[in-house]
Amino acid sequence: MSETSGASITTALSAYELLADPQLNKGTAFSEAERDAFDLHGLLPPSVLTLDEQVSRRLQALRGYETDLERYAFLRELQDTNETLFYALLVGNLEELLPIVYTPTVGAGCQHFSRLFRKPRGLFLSIPHQARIDRILAHPRFDAVEAIVVTDGERILGLGDQGAGGMGIPIGKLSLYTGCGGLHPATTLPILLDVGTDNPDCLADPLYIGWRNERVRGQEYDDFIEAFVSAVVKRWPRVLLQWEDFAKNNATRMLDRYRDRLCTFNDDVQGTAAVATGTLLSAINVTGVPLTEQRVAVLGAGSAGCGIAGLIRAAMRDAGLSESEAATRFFMVDRDGLLVEGMSGLAPFQMPFLQNKAAIANWKLDHPDRVALLDVVRNAKPTVLIGVSGQAGAFSEPVVRAMAEANQRPVIFPLSNPTSRAEATPVDIEAWTEGRALIGVGSPFPPITRDGVRFKVDQTNNSYIFPGVGLGALAVGAARVTDGMFMAAAKALASSSPARNNPKHNLLPPVSALRDVALTVALAVALQAHKEGQVKDIPLDQIEARIRAKMWTPRYAPYQRAKG
Repeated sequence: MSETSGASITTALSAYELLADPQLNKGTAFSEAERDAFDLHGLLPPSVLTLDEQVSRRLQALRGYETDLERYAFLRELQDTNETLFYALLVGNLEELLPIVYTPTVGAGCQHFSRLFRKPRGLFLSIPHQARIDRILAHPRFDAVEAIVVTDGERILGLGDQGAGGMGIPIGKLSLYTGCGGLHPATTLPILLDVGTDNPDCLADPLYIGWRNERVRGQEYDDFIEAFVSAVVKRWPRVLLQWEDFAKNNATRMLDRYRDRLCTFNDDVQGTAAVATGTLLSAINVTGVPLTEQRVAVLGAGSAGCGIAGLIRAAMRDAGLSESEAATRFFMVDRDGLLVEGMSGLAPFQMPFLQNKAAIANWKLDHPDRVALLDVVRNAKPTVLIGVSGQAGAFSEPVVRAMAEANQRPVIFPLSNPTSRAEATPVDIEAWTEGRALIGVGSPFPPITRDGVRFKVDQTNNSYIFPGVGLGALAVGAARVTDGMFMAAAKALASSSPARNNPKHNLLPPVSALRDVALTVALAVALQAHKEGQVKDIPLDQIEARIRAKMWTPRYAPYQRAKG
């Protein structure tokens, strides 16, 4: 156990036990006096290094690996060995390391999770151990937990069911909560709800570390989720719970069921919506087409796609459109084509986005029994094209060229992750639109050449949103996370757009500025929470100070040995 007193830390751990604690280990940075006090002489080489020197050594080692998966494994091991050093390395090199810690490399990390597994991090809560959830959560090591990211591993990025390997996503998300949002790592907890897997490769893999069982569904699944949420609320009444990478049939359903029981949100539904909306609001500064005149086509009418459409539609209403006018401006395309009134098998969250049959009666179609994406682009002439389908290449050359024919500055966001699942590459979009498209991608791509110079492509990724949302909500103790708070986050992101001052600049701030973005988003979210009555006993003039005080900076504190 350890206690923080002012700028110092008091702990009873010593020798190997101290070095084995990733939250307390300093490695070669323990001072001579600390090595005396904690019996570390001989366990460490004699040279005493600073944190900056350690970061330089680890960065050199990292760059020596040949593949990003090797770098991912290196960083995961560093995180499990010395968290302060890991986060100092991450915060100081966000642009270089974000694609390794997060998407796209985290996808490969999930696929290889069983082989990369070294030390336990977070919690694996499985169906066979449902009765033990309360006891597992009760351990004193979790007393400081304030933020949880949870997945059941069924829809990992665009890769599908990864079973227990999905734990890589909560670990990665919470790394960004700390690296970008400043939450202290001791207050975060990644959780994998192991309800089995339908991935035949996992089930047949002798090294698979998860529960080797077909994925549980129906009432048994719901009962397990209920047991988990009930235990979480009992253990941490004020916790922030983020749902991550649940299948579309569960994502919105779970959000609707629990959003009024605790401070919770679904990043795939609401975070993706906020970053897409914020980036579109930024694009309007460049295109000159007001929000009330936008027409939006979305490929992928799952929970993420409908979440995006829902928030943009709300922004249109704020801008002056009526509900009925706004509803006509969305064209949701799924595996069976455009969502139209009368279609069967639709989910409840898709129902608000059905196009009227009469409105498309005179469209010219390639196939009369199905309205494909290209049909939508040619007939509806959308100003915005967004992809969350996980279908690589779905934004074909004819589709993109049709967007360019209908718009002087088409807005095209292939947002599916990882890069292997993107609907189109920035290079192709740039070529097919003669350099006129405003492009946003979900994962990082190499720069493109625009007007003879290298131009970084905007990474329209949730990392611009969720760290600030969590930081703002926790800093003021918000009771709930509301749609209004996500709208505030989207508008705050748009307010940070470099394109506001120069239309030739990027729509989003650089990845290296994500900590600043998180602060801006957190302030907007906290103020909105206060406005909506989700905050108690905190004056408005204290909110920013609370947020700044909540942001942890990775640095070593001096240690004192506990007496007795």
